Amino acid sequence: MSSLVSSPDASQSVLEPELRVSGRRRTAAVVFGLLCSLSFLLVVVPLADILWTVLSRGARALNLQVFTQVTNGISGGLLNAIEGTLAMSAGALLFAAPVGVVTGVYLAEFGKGVWGKVVRFLADVLTGVPSIVLGYFSYVTLVEGLGWQFSALAGAITLAILIVPYIARFTELAMRQNPSSLREAGYALGGREHQVVFKILLPASRSGVITGVLLSLAISVGETAPLIYTAGWSNYMWNGQLTHEPVGYLTYVIWSFINQPFASAHALAYAAAFLVIAVVLTINIATRMFLRRHP
Repeated sequence: MSSLVSSPDASQSVLEPELRVSGRRRTAAVVFGLLCSLSFLLVVVPLADILWTVLSRGARALNLQVFTQVTNGISGGLLNAIEGTLAMSAGALLFAAPVGVVTGVYLAEFGKGVWGKVVRFLADVLTGVPSIVLGYFSYVTLVEGLGWQFSALAGAITLAILIVPYIARFTELAMRQNPSSLREAGYALGGREHQVVFKILLPASRSGVITGVLLSLAISVGETAPLIYTAGWSNYMWNGQLTHEPVGYLTYVIWSFINQPFASAHALAYAAAFLVIAVVLTINIATRMFLRRHP
């Protein structure tokens, strides 16, 4: 009878390994949480310091002259750079949005074969190519090869090549989220394949597509390296000529003027950085607000 009753020492010996394992897990969880918090701080603190420095100094450098005068050497305003940035980013979207959306639709609806894999692979490769490499490629082919010289068109095409993969990826992911019942309903109503895709599925995916377009616009606004090789720099307003005419843009001011030993150059560099960050944040906020209203 006594053999059927487990002793306190026996039950304690059985629980001790489990308690030790549980204790080690709690210790590992605490250590892992501390490491994650430390990693987060190592990323956020420098980023917050950079943002605070740029925003505070940029806000002090902003004045009416920045928005009403062109750059005069290392002084003046940024009207020419603002105009050039907006023109080339808009031109890049004009080229990239149709190509990217159509590519995304193809990958989502017809990209299960060999060609789909090839296109998807090339898009992934293009996403990983450094932007300065694209800039040098465009310099060789457009600026020198076609003889366009530094120009708005060369810069816009380079930015378009840069952002096409992002628009294609967002479009593909948005199209894949459509339920199969939506496609079947379109076919049941007698719609042909292209009608179902472009009149039913693509409009249903507009939130994801517009998100990709807006985020790609934000990427193009913050690029410097491709434009150094393609757009050059100009202290004058863009006259609307697509080729054989260099263009000013904000990121050139940030890249170049901050290295000058003059207070006026530093003020313009911080003002340009402030404007770029403001535009990028505005685009991201607009994207989130659009997604909330049109989920």
